[in-house]
Amino acid sequence: MNIDLHCHTNLSDGTLTPDQLLDLAVERDIKMLSITDHDTLDAYSEITSFPPSIEIITGIEFSSQWEKLGVHVVGLNLNLSSSDLNDAVLMQSKIRSDRAQKIAEQLSKLGFKDTLAGAQRLASNQIGRPHFAQYLVEIGAVRDSKEAFRKYLGAGKPGDIKEDWPDISEVIDWIRASGGVAVLAHPKKYKMTRTKLVSLISDFCAAGGEGIEVVSGQQTPQETRELAKLANQFGLMASCGSDFHTPDNKWASLGRISNLPNICTPIWNAWM
Repeated sequence: MNIDLHCHTNLSDGTLTPDQLLDLAVERDIKMLSITDHDTLDAYSEITSFPPSIEIITGIEFSSQWEKLGVHVVGLNLNLSSSDLNDAVLMQSKIRSDRAQKIAEQLSKLGFKDTLAGAQRLASNQIGRPHFAQYLVEIGAVRDSKEAFRKYLGAGKPGDIKEDWPDISEVIDWIRASGGVAVLAHPKKYKMTRTKLVSLISDFCAAGGEGIEVVSGQQTPQETRELAKLANQFGLMASCGSDFHTPDNKWASLGRISNLPNICTPIWNAWM
């Protein structure tokens, strides 16, 4: 069964509307899908028609921090009417707004003016670093978004503002309070040593996390095997997702990911 439990629409930092994303999911014969926009649930209220061929699992991708590092946690199978969840989304929205202002201030110090207004114009909903990157491309400051992140917005760069995010344990509490399952998103993207990753997973489990993305986009088979072993070592269920943002990115293509290894316990066992 084709399952994708991590993807984004234009209501966070993707390029497709929720309806367009669902059309693509139908085209690719996806049977179970979760839209996991960054710190917002707005996609679910924007969908005009839910395809009967797809089981929709409600989801979100929360930003958090762990030991001063930015870490993402996906919440799956959420109760969208949960007051805890909706309060958390409002808080994250405020943090994102304040963070956007700080990013603009940092870019202004580097000589780039009016970046907040430019990013706001490019964003359909919440402003994120990709919108600042798009604006820097638009004004000719960089050739593409990759260069924008490499020079100004990526990890350790002036526009990488992450100290405002809540602790990972608080985010996990929000997800659990809303009846959902907390999943550590794309572990290999953090570029940690194995020792550091094991420490993160250990703390994630201690805080109540129940799953980990064993498959995230077009990663290598070796990475998948390593994450499958870590999932079993810590008793975590395994999730899978493309981390789709745009049809132009073949490394994060909707519904085009490898199957979970047989040794894993699938995350959907939590709600099926």
